[in-house]
Amino acid sequence: MTKILVIEDEESILKNILELLEEENFEVISSENGADGIQMAKEQVPDLILCDVMMPELDGYEVLKQVRQYPLTATIPFIFLTALSDKAHLRQGMELGADDYLTKPCMPDELLRAIATRLEKQGAINKQSDQKMDELRSSISGSLPHEFKTPLSGILLLSDLMLLEFDCLPPLKMRKMLERIQNYVKKLDRLVENFLLATKLQLIYKDSEQVNALKSCRTDSAKIIIAQAIEKTRQFQREADLQLELEDANIKIAESDFIKIIQELLDNACKFSQARTPIKITSRVENKTFVLDVIDRGRGMSAEQIANIGAYIQFDRKLYEQQGSGLGLVIAKRFAELYAGKLTIESIPGQQTTVRVDLPAVLNS
Repeated sequence: MTKILVIEDEESILKNILELLEEENFEVISSENGADGIQMAKEQVPDLILCDVMMPELDGYEVLKQVRQYPLTATIPFIFLTALSDKAHLRQGMELGADDYLTKPCMPDELLRAIATRLEKQGAINKQSDQKMDELRSSISGSLPHEFKTPLSGILLLSDLMLLEFDCLPPLKMRKMLERIQNYVKKLDRLVENFLLATKLQLIYKDSEQVNALKSCRTDSAKIIIAQAIEKTRQFQREADLQLELEDANIKIAESDFIKIIQELLDNACKFSQARTPIKITSRVENKTFVLDVIDRGRGMSAEQIANIGAYIQFDRKLYEQQGSGLGLVIAKRFAELYAGKLTIESIPGQQTTVRVDLPAVLNS
């Protein structure tokens, strides 16, 4: 059933709209003020939002701004209902990303036509999104064989050598060969894990109940960052390069998901920067938001590369040996967005890259 959120502070108008929509078999939820309406949009993720413009404290324009800031609500069709009919207000609403603008009082059939039009348009957008998913699956089927083949070839080669020379291999050489085999196995295991996780995240994104269940998660940040930073830099023999400037915070994310974000960001920082250059991690709380920065002085990324970050995209493959599927940043970004956060990248090629993750913080009462 199609779910519509109505945000309207005039009780009589709200009642009439609710009755009309319920008669048309819509599932309707409502709020009488902008702040509660924003919270309901995040929690319920409706299929369409009807919102009054002139409301006390938080007007409809601010509601639209905040709704558009969150990935899960950013594309929801948004229709303004207002007594203001001049072109200046109409233009302001459209510039903020409103999908339609109805002047009150409007006739029932006018309102229903506007809703039908926006839902139909959103259906076309969803269909296009599904087509992109099909393209992604095709990309996956093309890239995975190569990513599996590289470590598998190494395992087969080393195991063949060990079998052929088993009786004459000195223990130290056999140990080194086994360690290389183990490294290849770990790469395969991480590839499979990330592939399955990326698929799982895509499914969770479409399930509002699972998204809402994540909102109760809480995690202390500093101890996780320290533990993962030490472990990851040790894997790359980069412990001396690590710099930490951390403000502890209680953040709204599951511990396992936060660990995954840290692991992926640090893996990239270690992989794409030279030894004996700093890898700096900072964290702080700003305006109810936990801010994490992972900074390295590696080869960096161009603006075009940052814009084109996506699953199974690998940049400069001919110039650099880039192991992995390209899923790390995508997974970190998806996790941040699931918890109403975001991931952004600032980079100066050849100088410095900063990957920033914003997550909601839990403030002490």
